[in-house]
Amino acid sequence: MAEKKGYVYILTNTKNTVLYTGVTSNLVKRVYEHKNKKVSGFTEKYNLHKLIYYEIFEDMVNAITREKQIKGWLRSKKIALIEQVNSNWNDLYLSIV
Repeated sequence: MAEKKGYVYILTNTKNTVLYTGVTSNLVKRVYEHKNKKVSGFTEKYNLHKLIYYEIFEDMVNAITREKQIKGWLRSKKIALIEQVNSNWNDLYLSIV
């Protein structure tokens, strides 16, 4: 059986003031859950529903490793990563559904 792909993603709120980095094996489903407040906790509390960055990996092990790496970064480094591919901080959700 083939291993599931992994995705690392970054969400923010409408004003782009809070960043959340997560990992999942189903990006469309997970972002949908965040957008519809089906995930309780940090993302619900801070209204994080805008997908502004994601990476695709061939397996979850590499995705989890990358998630931990990004979570350890300063905000400024995360912003630089986001702006390399999404300088306007557009919601990328519609591009993945």
